[in-house]
Amino acid sequence: MRIRIRLNLMKWSGVSLLCLPALVAAQGLDRSVLAMGTRLDLHLEGPGNLDAASEAALRESARIEVACSTWNPASAWSRLNAAGGRPMALDPEWVDLLAQAQTWQARTDGTFEPVLGALMRVWGIREGGHRHPSEAELARARRASGSALLVLDRKAGTARLRDPQAALEEGGFLKGYALDRMRAAARTPTGLLNFGGQLLAWGRSVEASIADPQDRRRPRLTLLLKDASLSSSGTSERGRHILDPRTGRRCPAWGSVAVVASDGLTADILSTALYVLGPERGLAWAHRHGAAAAFLLNDGAVRMSPAFRALHPKELR
Repeated sequence: MRIRIRLNLMKWSGVSLLCLPALVAAQGLDRSVLAMGTRLDLHLEGPGNLDAASEAALRESARIEVACSTWNPASAWSRLNAAGGRPMALDPEWVDLLAQAQTWQARTDGTFEPVLGALMRVWGIREGGHRHPSEAELARARRASGSALLVLDRKAGTARLRDPQAALEEGGFLKGYALDRMRAAARTPTGLLNFGGQLLAWGRSVEASIADPQDRRRPRLTLLLKDASLSSSGTSERGRHILDPRTGRRCPAWGSVAVVASDGLTADILSTALYVLGPERGLAWAHRHGAAAAFLLNDGAVRMSPAFRALHPKELR
């Protein structure tokens, strides 16, 4: 789902290049790079060496991608997936991150799931999602999915997957984690990061707009974002690529969900989990847990949790 942004002091660059040189102006510094298979835009403001701050943020993103991207067969997480059920040594940071993911799996009633690789494979999601598995294939993939298969040992510094066919799938949470780490690495008083459509803004309010799920060119909601992350999930851009871990099947294309949270990891996880839950159950979950979520339905309706309404969003007709 497309999210648009507008800064008070500058226009966000629309140039899409592999790597733009750092542009330093009175209002700050802007950079754009390719990371984790998508575009990463940075806008940093503040005293000191902003070029060094941007380099620190980009190094942090690259470090996380090298260690955790399962698109890279040499990454630690890819090696864990290929270990055939044997324990693998993992840096404590990644053990802790996976432990957080397991906690979120339980909190979201299983609608967020980090051990989803077997189901992703059987549907061919990374290749466009055009496979149609048989019931036997789907049943086997379901048995090889689920956080209960991930065994973490903080004391030993290891992780293992109980089923040799099980695999980590980082797509629902790694970019959010990277946003948080990049902000910490930049150490600037003001900044805005846009990582493949997920935003993290701090120090200054920015106006963000969320597109209509039926027409991505048309903004449907706008709101001010400050010291928070905005993440959106839907099927308008990539088709029915979101899986329901509880059934192993693709979620229906009902619209989109947008989540605002104080950190990138939470926003990233909840936008996926609440889409899986759907507009009725998702809204009820958001209400119970105080989550700021808006559900944009294909029929034009917009449903918001009380916490999202408290952000004073503007509906555009």
